[in-house]
Amino acid sequence: MAFLRLEGVCKRYGEIDAVVATQLSVDKGEFVSLLGPSGCGKTTTLQMIAGFVEVSAGTIILDNRDITHAKPSSRGLGVVFQSYALFPHMSVQDNVAFGLRMRKVPAAEVRRRVATVLQLVRLHQHAERYPRELSGGQRQRVALARALVIEPPVLLLDEPLSNLDANLREEMQFEIRRIQREVGITTLMVTHDQAEALSISDRVVVMQAGRITQIDEPYKLYEHPRTRFISGFVGKANLLPGDRDANGCPQVRQLPGKGALTLSLRPEKIDLLAAGSGRLPGKILSRFFLGSQWLYRIDTAIGEVTVVRRNDGSAPLNEGAAVGLDWPAELLRVLEHGEVPA
Repeated sequence: MAFLRLEGVCKRYGEIDAVVATQLSVDKGEFVSLLGPSGCGKTTTLQMIAGFVEVSAGTIILDNRDITHAKPSSRGLGVVFQSYALFPHMSVQDNVAFGLRMRKVPAAEVRRRVATVLQLVRLHQHAERYPRELSGGQRQRVALARALVIEPPVLLLDEPLSNLDANLREEMQFEIRRIQREVGITTLMVTHDQAEALSISDRVVVMQAGRITQIDEPYKLYEHPRTRFISGFVGKANLLPGDRDANGCPQVRQLPGKGALTLSLRPEKIDLLAAGSGRLPGKILSRFFLGSQWLYRIDTAIGEVTVVRRNDGSAPLNEGAAVGLDWPAELLRVLEHGEVPA
């Protein structure tokens, strides 16, 4: 039995369906990310679980207890907001202790639990500092410590890394995952960043227009997207016209025009060969240096194709050069034609 369950959960604002008949089961100790573009319903879903937004229909079950209409304070969940919401006039340790003191926890127990959680988030040496004296990553860890110190059954993270710069975001992704694994707490994170979701989640829930469109482990989600939207939103993808060969296997349609199938092929799965080789001829339109990779835009008979090659230190291919494109046939993915309406 799942530790947290959403059974047909909906949220309506007048005539607008913000979240539609959502079914989701989360196991105890699991890290699940809700991933999607702005307005897809992911934050509303998280807020319904937290109790900040009223459920229009459906049921939320936590550890076999119906919390659908329970007050936020009675749910006992830990929440880290996008803004961190720290008290600027309180020290780190007082910020972390605030929730315990509101619950009338004895002073000795407060000191013990605050010390333990500050050690966990590696801020024990900064206990007396104030938020203004901390870096962005440190403030984020204070907010995380404050959510964890009450020992909640579930931790909810609402875009927790969106205010950090790129390098710090990546560092804090793995820091959050380390802490989550060490504590073993069931965690739901809302994010619009696919790299963030893929790197640290046990499972990723993709949402579009208020609906869940795919739930999978990160690797399976990336390698086997179900729809055009997921294929393009979770990483880069080439959408190619296709049909089936004599054996029923998908193949790229070599002639211009619409195929019976829509195929997805990741840019890094394509090999660039000498002109006249491979499955498809092309000409390099432009190239972009990405540090660890080169990205090429290539003109072909079936449209523009994007190819990503590892930067191995050799000279890049020149714009205007003729090339051949090849790929393993088994890496073509057939996409469902049905799409969620925007």
